[in-house]
Amino acid sequence: MNAPRAPRPLLSLDDALARLVAAAQEHALQAAEAVSTFDALGRVLAEDVCSALDVPPEDNTSMDGYALRAADVPAAGAVLRVAQRIPAGQVGQPLLPGTAARIFTGGQVPPGADAVVMQEQCEALPLGEGEGSGQGLGQVRVNTVPTPGQWIRRRGEDVQRGAAVLQRGQRLTPQALGLTASVGAAHLHVLRRPRVAVFSTGDELQMPGEPLRPGAIYNSNRFTLRGLLQAGGCTVQDLGIVGDTLAATRAALREAAAHSDLIITSGGVSVGEEDHLKPAAEAEGTLENWQIAIKPGKPLALGRIHRSDGTAALLIGLPGNPVSSFVTHLLMVSTALRAMQGMDPALPAGLPLRADFDWPRPDKRREFLRARLNAAGGLELFANQSSGVLTSAVWADGLIDNPGGQAIARGDTVRFLPLSELVAR
Repeated sequence: MNAPRAPRPLLSLDDALARLVAAAQEHALQAAEAVSTFDALGRVLAEDVCSALDVPPEDNTSMDGYALRAADVPAAGAVLRVAQRIPAGQVGQPLLPGTAARIFTGGQVPPGADAVVMQEQCEALPLGEGEGSGQGLGQVRVNTVPTPGQWIRRRGEDVQRGAAVLQRGQRLTPQALGLTASVGAAHLHVLRRPRVAVFSTGDELQMPGEPLRPGAIYNSNRFTLRGLLQAGGCTVQDLGIVGDTLAATRAALREAAAHSDLIITSGGVSVGEEDHLKPAAEAEGTLENWQIAIKPGKPLALGRIHRSDGTAALLIGLPGNPVSSFVTHLLMVSTALRAMQGMDPALPAGLPLRADFDWPRPDKRREFLRARLNAAGGLELFANQSSGVLTSAVWADGLIDNPGGQAIARGDTVRFLPLSELVAR
């Protein structure tokens, strides 16, 4: 009688991520399109954005006040003739010695001026007061001694002509769009959105709104995964709930591969008699079942589903428990999508924060504990860390990345990964 085989050692998360990144890079997106900067939020750049001009294009003032020569104000109280007025958007004349220009925030500093004094430190004098009155726009008494260069934003101080302001593979945030607009980029070359097909397996699954039959549960994963993919800028093909048969699973995989770059499934990645993903994927391509040393989310599958033209779609099979599915999507699927788009696939660095709780019985696996910041600047832990308790993922604002076997005592420093940095990486 043959002795039972020893279980395979668990795959570390770092090794799993490295393998996943390598596979995703083989499926890197290549097609790009030009889109209006107005419509580019969340898209990923296909090429660097370089500036065609200096920003600002000329020296300008960061304050309302008076542009002048610092040498003309050797002591507080000096009076200068106001020779011109320069609102933002207008160009003044060269500044003559002994004169000042009334200037407003954003106004171009006239040639000859080397300082701006804010209006709060000046006193406008009407015609008829002070020396040399009665000329131009009146006079100004400068009540402070200026320093050359003060309150002047220099030409090219922010961006110099020809500089790359954004790099290929960068996701466009609202502030990045503002920067591209500041250098005059009306259109941007971006990668097309990743096309991702998603479906759930399990005869026990039903949709909200349907009467819940005995033994059934509502399909929360469909909504969570769809939302995570949309938040990540993907075009989603939702194939719904696929029945627990080999034929139905094979048909869903073929349909998904025909129209997508990546296929995401939830459930069916174990080795039970009703788990058909592995034989279906092997019939339509290839599949590896992994056991990763993390909690939640130990089972995960990685494969490829072949198309009729000889190409393939990448497949990631997530576990069915709702928190396991959520966490493995944040760790694995988001990483794969970043690698496919030429982005840095590394997980966020995280924040070192104080634990305001005790965790005396850690798991041997690397744990991702649902936690949130409290008013004292520390972290509190959700009481029930079960992989089926989806309320923990709503209550939390981040995950504590806890090494396997490491107990946590109140006051310890832990690594905290904010959900805001994981959901739409």
